Amino acid sequence: MQSISYELISQLPKVELHCHLDGSIRTQSILEQAEIDKVKLPFHNYNELDKYLRIGKKRGSLEDYIKRFDVTLSVMQTPQSLFRFAYELIEDVAKENVRYIEVRYSPILHTNKGMTLDNAIDCVQKGLKKGQKEFGVKSGIIICGIRHISPDTSLKLADLAVRYKNRGVVGFDLAGAEENFPAKEHREAFYLIRNNNINATIHAGEAFGPSSIHQAIHQCGANRIGHGTRLKEDKDLMNYVNDHRIPLEVCLTSNWQTKSVRSLKYHPAKEYFKQGIRVTLNTDNRLISDTTLTKEFMLAHNLFQFGLNDFREITIIAMKSAFIKHSDRIKMVQSIANEFEKDFGLHPEFISNKKNI
Repeated sequence: MQSISYELISQLPKVELHCHLDGSIRTQSILEQAEIDKVKLPFHNYNELDKYLRIGKKRGSLEDYIKRFDVTLSVMQTPQSLFRFAYELIEDVAKENVRYIEVRYSPILHTNKGMTLDNAIDCVQKGLKKGQKEFGVKSGIIICGIRHISPDTSLKLADLAVRYKNRGVVGFDLAGAEENFPAKEHREAFYLIRNNNINATIHAGEAFGPSSIHQAIHQCGANRIGHGTRLKEDKDLMNYVNDHRIPLEVCLTSNWQTKSVRSLKYHPAKEYFKQGIRVTLNTDNRLISDTTLTKEFMLAHNLFQFGLNDFREITIIAMKSAFIKHSDRIKMVQSIANEFEKDFGLHPEFISNKKNI
């Protein structure tokens, strides 16, 4: 049996479905962009700023975690900065053989200096496209509504997603503080999304119980669930999620940092995977959580004894769960499965009838 090392995992083809742009930029780029845009930072020394931004082994509430975004967002208020950070993200993920990534962010948070919502989409799209051209990583944009901002704003962002459907935007999300800000208050936005045949994912079961997941699915029509850590507390709902093949976007490191789980060894991801639930592994925020997809895979190996065949299955599941056209998913699944077989001797998890992939 092939031993599993960090180097080996870094070479595996990967798919990322849950990555926040504003939590996944480079510290050095923050410093440089702050100088360009005359932005005041809490620290102007690399080591001090990097230490502040990376949660590392510090734990706190989800609200504490979100505070770091005040810094990153402060340097993401111009078209040039958004283009740069999107491009650099693709450059970074290419180094660990990410083949497809869905990048999420809320354009409304990038309008403090006069940038329009359309500008905030166009610039990111251009950066992602340049990254794809140079590094071969395909991508899609997920627009985020924010729970603790008004439902009217979510509706405005949903309308933006409708206008950019088939123009780079592949889905709609609801992020932000979960407790005291129920998803059902944003139902009108999700009605618009569903009515225009756009896929939705919702952060749920991260900082609140399974009722949040229930709302996301049954009142907002979520096609995927971001995190879903507390799904295990409602066995009937867990069976529903499994029966209806609703994927979970699991983010191990950030779940520990935000106290979504008391210890990673008790994280339910292994139980979900064993039950047959569609589990995907993701970074959430590469900078804030101080992680990469390779680190998340390695963590799953060390915690749950996941092996190469498990990683192949998880990656294929993630690609099957992507918010892109079915025909494009089939091509990507085939390409990734072939890479696993050719380069790592892992037979692809194929269904003979391609239309069922």
